[in-house]
Amino acid sequence: QMQLVESGGGLVQAGGSLTLSCAASGRTFYPMGWFRQAPGKDYEFVAAITSSGGNAAYTDSVKGRFTLSRDNDKNTVYLRMNSLKPEDTAVYYCAASSGYTGSSYPSDYDYWGQGTQVTVSS
Repeated sequence: QMQLVESGGGLVQAGGSLTLSCAASGRTFYPMGWFRQAPGKDYEFVAAITSSGGNAAYTDSVKGRFTLSRDNDKNTVYLRMNSLKPEDTAVYYCAASSGYTGSSYPSDYDYWGQGTQVTVSS
């Protein structure tokens, strides 16, 4: 089993920054991803990172603004979000996949955190 706990969400003005953390316990070193869900909408892929942390992929809307990294010694994944926009407002979830690397499909992820709210005011 694997447990994921997100933290770092909050309220920020447009143009501001936040760093989300996802602490993993149990099985670790899986490829990880971040998704977000705005009210009334489906899960949206944000970013994914390989188990080593050597490669990351991003959805187009966050490229150049978000940076995904991981510290395997601390079993933690970080999503640095800069130049935040109101449309980034959502609950952000980290997830781990035991079988896929870099997937943008929620169904490819086996373990999920509880989510952390990010609200960007205009």
